[in-house]
Amino acid sequence: MHDLPPPDDGAPWLLTPGPLTTSAAVKRAMLRDWGSWDGDFRAMTAELRARLVAMLGDPDVTCVPMQGSGSFAVESMLGTMVPRDGRALVLANGAYGQRAVATLRTMGRPVAVLDKGDFAPPRGAEVAAALTADPAITHVVAIHCETSSGILNPLEEIAWAVAAAGRRLLVDAMSSFGAVAIDPARVPFDALVSSANKCIEGVPGFGFILARRDVLAASAGRAHSLSLDAHAQWAEMERSGQWRYTPPTHVVAAFLQALQDHAAEGGVPARGARYGRNRDVLVAGMRDLGFRTLLPDRWLSPIITTFFAPADPAFDFARFYAAMKVRGFVIYPGKLTEVESFRLGHIGQLDTAVMARVVQAVAESLTEMGVRDTAPAPAALAAQRQVEESLA
Repeated sequence: MHDLPPPDDGAPWLLTPGPLTTSAAVKRAMLRDWGSWDGDFRAMTAELRARLVAMLGDPDVTCVPMQGSGSFAVESMLGTMVPRDGRALVLANGAYGQRAVATLRTMGRPVAVLDKGDFAPPRGAEVAAALTADPAITHVVAIHCETSSGILNPLEEIAWAVAAAGRRLLVDAMSSFGAVAIDPARVPFDALVSSANKCIEGVPGFGFILARRDVLAASAGRAHSLSLDAHAQWAEMERSGQWRYTPPTHVVAAFLQALQDHAAEGGVPARGARYGRNRDVLVAGMRDLGFRTLLPDRWLSPIITTFFAPADPAFDFARFYAAMKVRGFVIYPGKLTEVESFRLGHIGQLDTAVMARVVQAVAESLTEMGVRDTAPAPAALAAQRQVEESLA
């Protein structure tokens, strides 16, 4: 690891799934101003597009950067790829699947939902059955890593179920791309989307769509939005190398530095391995303190882990959050609908030494709050049994 922020620099480590803690080199890259129409900046755009395509290793794929947060890029992908007379099946097991449903409904696209609740993964057989039952479905939308629970969904078996049914797959790889391998030969898809401020470890400001050239070329005139039209953005970049509207120049510069750092670390395998080691140290330490993870080990992603909140009446998340921040860590609230939980991310410029300090900070915070028992509520234990049964 390089450029870990010193504990006395005033900036806490972000235990969140993006924005995340970035390197000093990435921060320094934003200190220069760039002209959006200048040849140097156009070369930067071309480089980032080429580097992202190279990470997939498929020459039939092209890259379309899109201004805005990750949700902007997801909406761009959905609005451009799903025809107005198409019908999308969203595989939902958390907040981001539900957001895809809301996005499609807002733009007036017909949508069906395979709703697995807070945590259960959509399995290939279920997807196949849903597609057989509804021949009108043209596209399937899958969330690779659903950070509501921290689960890494079985993308490969989903992809083959979709391909076998002759339908098209769109992937929200927001929180996985760059750390979890996605092989187009094993995961046939029309498009996937991610963001600058996730596993590449850049800063917020744009997302990107990696789409098959032939599919993107056939999508002209389909988008519901002028500014989020991925085909129009791609066509302009192919023609002139320009973004259609003002690009986030400083964010692009930071992202290029982050891409260089990503390659220097060893690419996707090395980045994912570091995140996995971070998770393992964190989970082991938290379990030693008596905490329980929502998911069994097999389904834990290397991105973020959900822990059940203690049932001890002295535990209060707002106080816990404040106590952790004083100790240099910003954590994430839970997103489960039925039981109290919180989440700790393990991506960004973090290593196992930092994760050991996280566990120490948790222990100190609990002592400060007067929490004596970290066991979850009975409802959480029932939910955990339900998870284990559904994943068996």
